[in-house]
Amino acid sequence: MPTPNKQPANPAELIIDETIAENQWRLLPQSEEGSEISAETLAPGKVILPFSIWSALKGSLTERASEIGVWLDSDESADLIGTDATTLPLIAVNFPAFTDGRGFTTGRLLRERYGFQGELRAVGAFIRDQLTYLRRCGFNAFAYEGEQPLKKLLDSMYDFSESYQTSVDQPLPMFRRRSL
Repeated sequence: MPTPNKQPANPAELIIDETIAENQWRLLPQSEEGSEISAETLAPGKVILPFSIWSALKGSLTERASEIGVWLDSDESADLIGTDATTLPLIAVNFPAFTDGRGFTTGRLLRERYGFQGELRAVGAFIRDQLTYLRRCGFNAFAYEGEQPLKKLLDSMYDFSESYQTSVDQPLPMFRRRSL
């Protein structure tokens, strides 16, 4: 299994809701030993906090609720955020390696179990071939670290026109859709 805690990048542009857009959020890396972050020392503006920092500070960040997002590492489950997901404008899920698929489950749980409606951002080492599946699991934003231009990634968002299984974007299996 890939090693968790690989720090995701924070590109200047990303894909949000099938459009290339400027990244307006600053992704705060995991804190290093000895560095203290508090609500008072956190710079103003939109920031995505690692789960451990957000968890420690969430009670003191209520006035900044619209500009505080959370990122979950691959070894952190959606259950850690739980029903607090509905209060967040953005949740990022880190994919430390394209072979680490735990983030797919995290995305789906955030949407289906916890009712998250905000921006669900994939960060880290996912690959172009996974975009269709990430979208099906509820991701609507992609901070891509690869070499391909974002325009080419947009082309691959719908590599497949139909899927047999249910998902966040299609709650009915194909056999049910055929009978309609």
